[in-house]
Amino acid sequence: MTRSDEVWKREDLAHAFLDNVRAAIPMAAEQIDIMLRVIRSRVSADGSFIDLGCGDGILGHTVHAMYPQSTGYFLDFAAAMIDAARKKGGADAGGLHFIVSDYASPEWTSAVADAAPFDLIISGYSIHHQPDERKKSLYREIFGLLKPGGLFLNLDTVTPEPEWTEAVWDDLFIDSLFKFEQQKGSERSRDRVAEEWLSRPDKTANILAPLGDQCNWLREAGFIDVACYFKVLAQTIFGGIKPGSAI
Repeated sequence: MTRSDEVWKREDLAHAFLDNVRAAIPMAAEQIDIMLRVIRSRVSADGSFIDLGCGDGILGHTVHAMYPQSTGYFLDFAAAMIDAARKKGGADAGGLHFIVSDYASPEWTSAVADAAPFDLIISGYSIHHQPDERKKSLYREIFGLLKPGGLFLNLDTVTPEPEWTEAVWDDLFIDSLFKFEQQKGSERSRDRVAEEWLSRPDKTANILAPLGDQCNWLREAGFIDVACYFKVLAQTIFGGIKPGSAI
C-alpha cells in the first residue's frame, strides 16, 4: 500500500512547498521567535540537536545561527529536502550533518544513534503526516534519544477544535499565501490561490490529531513539563522535557 506522504518525495512538490507555502506560513516569524526563546531557557550553546523532517532546514539553521558551536543533524526522507537544507547551510555548515532517512519506521534512530544522546530535538510541520499510532511510537523514540533534561519541540498542525475553525484556519492561510504572492508580483486572484490551496495534492497526506491527545502521548512516553507554547487555530508549538538534570 502506498503511503499518502510519499507525495513529498516528488521534487517538483518539494520545491513548490519550499518556494511558496513554507515562506507563507502565517506568523512563521513569531513561531520561530517563541521556539528560540524556549530553547534558550533549556539548551546550552554547545549542545547537539536533530531537526526531524527538516525540509529545507529552516528550524535547524535558525538554532545553529543562535548557537554556532552546536552540532546539528538534519533528517528527512526526501532527498530534495535534504539538498535544500544542505544548500541553505552554505559556508556555515560546519558541525552540521544531513541525512536521508525515513522516520516512519523505527529504524531511523540507527542513523543518529552514534551521536546520541541529544540536547534538543525539533520538528516542523512534519509529524502530522504519520498515523496516530506511529506518532505515539515516534514520541517514545525521540524520548530515548534525548539527554536527561533534553527538550523536544514540535511546530505542527493539529486537528482544528472546534471543527468549524478549520474553515477559519484555511481562510487565514489563504490570506497569507495571497499576500506572499502579491509581494512577489503575482497577479493571480485570491480565488485562484484559494482553489489551489484547498485542492493541493499533498492534502491527503495530512493525518491530524488533537493537541490534547498528543500532549498526553508525550506524557505517556515519559516527558514531563509538557506544554503548548504557541497556538493559533490549527497551528501549534508543543513539547516536553526528559526528566533529569536541567541543561
